[in-house]
Amino acid sequence: MQVRTPLTVITGPLGSGKTTLLRHILNTVSSKIAILMNEFGEIAIDSKIIAGKNVEMADLGGGCVCCSLLGEFEAAVEEIIDTVDPDIIVVETTGVAEPDALVFDIQESLPKVRLDGVVTVIDADAMVKYPSVGHTTRLQIEGADTILLNKVDLVSKSELKAIEEKLHSFNEVASILHTQRGQVDTDLLFGIARERVEKPPHHVHQPEFESFSYTSEATFNPECFEGFADSLETDVYRAKGFIQFDSGTYLFNFVAGRWDLERFEQEGTELVFIGKQLRDRKEEIISQLKTCEQ
Repeated sequence: MQVRTPLTVITGPLGSGKTTLLRHILNTVSSKIAILMNEFGEIAIDSKIIAGKNVEMADLGGGCVCCSLLGEFEAAVEEIIDTVDPDIIVVETTGVAEPDALVFDIQESLPKVRLDGVVTVIDADAMVKYPSVGHTTRLQIEGADTILLNKVDLVSKSELKAIEEKLHSFNEVASILHTQRGQVDTDLLFGIARERVEKPPHHVHQPEFESFSYTSEATFNPECFEGFADSLETDVYRAKGFIQFDSGTYLFNFVAGRWDLERFEQEGTELVFIGKQLRDRKEEIISQLKTCEQ
């Protein structure tokens, strides 16, 4: 009898910390891991962050893995098993993915794998700033076997308790793990092996976010760019990518008004901006960025 490869789905809203969690997993798990990444935006920023690690990786871009890319997803999983034979497959979905359709597809169309579990990463700070839980986020919470409540250091104890109560109101059975920057005991993420029967989803996926990208070979003035990052308004919910200064290139992460820079080995500037009705502001944002070019 063929041993089926365990597959873990990592999902969660935009900017919750899914790729940060992946970096932690790759740094701590000794098993042979294959990763499939599905990103929102024209440039595969997250894939470039993970690239170079000792890992087999496939990038599912240009759509959402829970609907338009299901056929490509199935083919990628089959190819990884046939060519790499990993111990574990990890799928990181885009922040706008609804995992119920993906879980159903894994059960129905991929006999060589078994769903080990769905891990949903939630940004505690964003839950405080944006308390209204949208349709997609609710499905991500409801579909979780484990909820990673990330960035707990950014909220108070009373806020944390209120967040947990809200999460339990959507999902009574998932365990909730508190984390900072995705640092978690990975033994708690794998080997869940929860038996579930997912019903065919009534899937009408209408993403509420838009994105655009920006690339440049120029170097940027750090003080000017920091002012630009501080000025990003609430309709830019998520921005990420690489920014090049004279001192080197940095990984830029912006979520819900907070941002940081991390030194990163990468050439050139590549940025992705995600938000609601964002294309109306595309020219304005790019114009502001260009003023920081040196």
